[in-house]
Amino acid sequence: MNRIVIIAAMAGELKPLVRGWQHESRNGVDLWRFSHNQVEWIAACAGAGQQAATRAFAEAEKDGPVTSVISTGWAGALSEEYLPGQAYRVSEVVDARTGERFETDSVDRFPRSQNRDLGHPSVLLVTSATVADHAEKQRLAAAYMAGLVDMEASAIARLAAMRGIPFYCCKGVSDGFTDRLPDFNGFIAENGTFQLTRFIVYVLIRPGHWPALIRMGENSRKAARAIGESLLEILDKEGLIRKRNV
Repeated sequence: MNRIVIIAAMAGELKPLVRGWQHESRNGVDLWRFSHNQVEWIAACAGAGQQAATRAFAEAEKDGPVTSVISTGWAGALSEEYLPGQAYRVSEVVDARTGERFETDSVDRFPRSQNRDLGHPSVLLVTSATVADHAEKQRLAAAYMAGLVDMEASAIARLAAMRGIPFYCCKGVSDGFTDRLPDFNGFIAENGTFQLTRFIVYVLIRPGHWPALIRMGENSRKAARAIGESLLEILDKEGLIRKRNV
């Protein structure tokens, strides 16, 4: 059986894609499955960061060998050219901590229309150990000349390289290059889960953050839909999943 694993950090990043799929939670990992004609799609998320992404991959791998893997989810823009709410295929991933670089197998297979209209035939993504704030985005943009930043993709790329399987990456922009948002890092637990209740209490008494967070929420929903549409164009050429989700 051909087993395609899709790794994200948060369930909201996968929601438009996995609607109607079989869901289970196992060892702190959320898993969604859909099978057809000897092909199984498994989407998994365990939280933010490379360790959480590694756990998600490992849990999906327990049920059988993985034949290809996709890193997806939200990313921050490192240039004003990359628009919030849009999805972009990634051609190369660099780990900011180790300097490792990983080329993806997605340049020819991801729908070119996602980037062509914006003049981006390829996109470099940097994986950071923390949520990049405005200052860190500026530093990463200058250091790597990259377009996007996330916290998980290089871990998935490394696992794919170790196993000799294809690695693809598609990211949706949740926050723009110049957006100024609260520091999310203090609300991410050691296991990568986001402590939403603590964060809500924090922002409720800081109304100055509300407009930016509202925009980020709207852009995140748009980006998740764009990600789902992009992945379905590749994974669901027969339209089977889309028909089921109607």
